[in-house]
Amino acid sequence: MDKPILELKDISKTYGGIVKANDHASFDLQPGEIHALAGENGAGKTTLMKVLYGLEKAESGAVFLYGKKTEIRDPNDAIDNHIGMVHQHFMLVDDLSVAENVVLGMEPKKHIGFDAEKAKNLVLSLGKEYGMELDPDKKVENLNVAQKQKVEIMKVLARNANIIILDEPTAVLTPLEVEMFFRQLLALKKAGKSIVIITHKIREIKEICDRVTIMRAGKTIGTYLVKDITEAEISGMMVGFEYKPIEGYIPGKYGEEVLAFDHVNCLNDAGKAALNDVCFSVRKGEILGVIGVEGNGQEELAGIMSGKIKEYQGNVTLSGKDIRHMDMGKIRALGLGYISEDRMEEGADLKGTLLENATSVIYREPGFQKFGIISQRKTKEYTKEIIDEYNVKCNSYQEEIRNLSGGNMQKIVSAREISAATVLLVANQPTRGVDVAAVLAIHKKIQEIQKEGRAILLISSDLSEIYQLCENAIVLFGGKIVARIANLSKHSEKEIGSYMLGLGKDNKKGNDPS
Repeated sequence: MDKPILELKDISKTYGGIVKANDHASFDLQPGEIHALAGENGAGKTTLMKVLYGLEKAESGAVFLYGKKTEIRDPNDAIDNHIGMVHQHFMLVDDLSVAENVVLGMEPKKHIGFDAEKAKNLVLSLGKEYGMELDPDKKVENLNVAQKQKVEIMKVLARNANIIILDEPTAVLTPLEVEMFFRQLLALKKAGKSIVIITHKIREIKEICDRVTIMRAGKTIGTYLVKDITEAEISGMMVGFEYKPIEGYIPGKYGEEVLAFDHVNCLNDAGKAALNDVCFSVRKGEILGVIGVEGNGQEELAGIMSGKIKEYQGNVTLSGKDIRHMDMGKIRALGLGYISEDRMEEGADLKGTLLENATSVIYREPGFQKFGIISQRKTKEYTKEIIDEYNVKCNSYQEEIRNLSGGNMQKIVSAREISAATVLLVANQPTRGVDVAAVLAIHKKIQEIQKEGRAILLISSDLSEIYQLCENAIVLFGGKIVARIANLSKHSEKEIGSYMLGLGKDNKKGNDPS
């Protein structure tokens, strides 16, 4: 094996003097390799790379580049040392063109003005060299997610990065886009670039990476050749125990219709059609998947179910009752549990404790109160059960929920809403940002309530999650249902991906998947 071009040795980083994000963590990178940095939520992966990129300052440890100890105080130092980072949430200016974004902060000059031609030629040259062709004149606001990611990578390449860090790069890509993205990574590798992928997607680690470094609780567990380690071994080291995912979806014994969307049309905030003649139903004992690239109507669909959106045409009924004029409390009274995509804004009371957040819906149920007086013993027991069952990392049930990581916050929200869903659970990205152990716990709970005959509408951008839990699914594109899939396991991810991009045949037969 070659001598590493990069080494991070014994990096320690603590937040607030309490939380050890990195605990003597180490990492090395070989020239021309694709190296996965894997671990559950809160394992310290992103923090370690932020230390490398100069976004965080470590309390101890050192960075070595080409064998020489190097101090990286900020991202400018990182760029000067040919290190680039593409963040999970893109940092682009929508009003500017592709070329203007790529050269932002290092604009080429012609006399005293901006040399637009030189900027465009740079984009065309990089696109041709690395298989990332883009129209340099196109405004970023008119690009899809995959194209925006290309712009971010081009920004890094334009600054002569030899080490490229990618934070969860496939999180919002369709299967076809992931396939294309992997080809681009291989082109970068062939050109001699060294790539670090921060990820929790084990299948992708096996497909594209040469080595994997696994982290847990801020520590480095080990570094392995990907060809010498199994998916189960990677999962086990990430969570600290033998990991066995659920076996797959439960073939349905479906009952009566619980939720029905009948010819629903809805506009988004910009006044454009967000839902277009949407018809579907969910039955007792059924988990119906809603598949689509984000921004194709999922937000509006969830908004209607939460009572946020009331301005729509058509009808939506829950247990036969029209919900149009109901607020969230009244819809909940019909047996709705609702896991919001935005746990920070909608899912949690950030000033409240874990106990208050965990019991904010269920405390009204029999057994939690008597003669209008809430049982402190029952609410404590319930909250502690959630903390144990979902492995919530916290100090106590009395801790304010805002002190938790996003993933641990999501565990509390998901557990609460699954318990509240006596008739229907609407789960909007229920496992986004949570660790693999929590994913397993949430999936098991969803299957439990399915077996009890409850209905679930699962909105997820994670196709593996849809395949894991759903027998039936609908695909949204441009606000329309472009495919209704029964026996999902018989359809390839590539086929589903083509529907997600609007390339499949429209299927509007009936209200149920067929």
